[in-house]
Amino acid sequence: MAKTYEEINEKIRKKRAVVVTAEEIIDIVEEKGSAAAAQEVDVVTTGTFGPMCSSGIMFNVGHTKPKMKMEKAWLNDVEAYCGIAAVDCYLGAAQLPADDPRNKVFPGRFRYGGGHVIEDLVSGRDVVFRATAYGTDCYPRRELETLIRLEDFNDAWLLNPRNSYQNYNVAVNRSAPRPIYTYMGTLRPNLANASYCSAGQLSPLLCDPFYKTIGIGTRIFLAGTVGYVIYNGTQHNPGEERSESGTPKGGAGTLALMGELKKATPEFLRGVSLTGYGASLAVGIGVPIPILNEEIVRYTAVRDSDILAPVVDYSDDYPNARGEPITHVSCAELRSGCITIEGRQVETASLSSYPKAREIASLLKEWIETGEFELAKPVQLLPSAGSGLEFRGLKYRPLEH
Repeated sequence: MAKTYEEINEKIRKKRAVVVTAEEIIDIVEEKGSAAAAQEVDVVTTGTFGPMCSSGIMFNVGHTKPKMKMEKAWLNDVEAYCGIAAVDCYLGAAQLPADDPRNKVFPGRFRYGGGHVIEDLVSGRDVVFRATAYGTDCYPRRELETLIRLEDFNDAWLLNPRNSYQNYNVAVNRSAPRPIYTYMGTLRPNLANASYCSAGQLSPLLCDPFYKTIGIGTRIFLAGTVGYVIYNGTQHNPGEERSESGTPKGGAGTLALMGELKKATPEFLRGVSLTGYGASLAVGIGVPIPILNEEIVRYTAVRDSDILAPVVDYSDDYPNARGEPITHVSCAELRSGCITIEGRQVETASLSSYPKAREIASLLKEWIETGEFELAKPVQLLPSAGSGLEFRGLKYRPLEH
């Protein structure tokens, strides 16, 4: 029998909801079957924790005396974007300082960037805030330099255009004679290692492959507090090729997310340095999946062995946007620590933390069981396969001179 969001929320309010993690549902479906599992279980919780370059914060610092229309602004010498309003700014996690001694000591290490500023703020540390302006009659001030903390901001939101990728590449270096430095980490030559970034069977969008429950307004765990899905993320590509179970065989869906930065915790929001590439932000995300029917519970019971990820050569094929993947491997193989590529045994390592993903799914489970967290029915589901939405490369049109 199908359930509704209101029926599940009523159980949550009465602390009677049956909540399990995406790991736990696998054994329940195996033992009892999907029909019985759908009847018994009300919510399945998911989790992921890994670098999310398309992350950042929107903030408002309040007006100065005299007032100032900020043209440029920096937090610990990392530039924020000011082309919004007088004292509204956006800081991207991947933004780098133009000249910072922490990055000069270890050239190419990128020891500090936007993601680290965000971590400093959430950790309650002082940050140097500088701003310049051209000055107007109504906003005459031209310069500002002050210490600032997160608590000093009027508003501060996590505002992430693209998070929680639904499956992703396994990166290798098949061609370059030297190590190459990528957003997937350092890749040694001659297929010496493989890097991946996925929570596999715990990953939110892999447990709801066709977005039957996730959409605009979905309430989630975000960086240690409550957040929301505000739209499909950039590069959302629901038309990606899929296996028989519906699991995409490459990068597909993404989520745009928003939450209150002042309630976030540094345990689930950490600045990341990627040698030779840049800075990023590791973000903890957990999405509750309501078990509305038997179809949904079958999707949540996906196993690592059922999830196939494409192996891509980042020394040649990826930067030149050419060719098919070398092969596909399962998340179970990746998590074993070794995969086979072209007859060779290749060591694997993950940029995302599976233990942290498990912790997030368990925390969200606890929130729901204790009645602290109710489900929010989305006002609109994410575009799914057949919607016509697809991710395309840039169509280059040279200028005529």
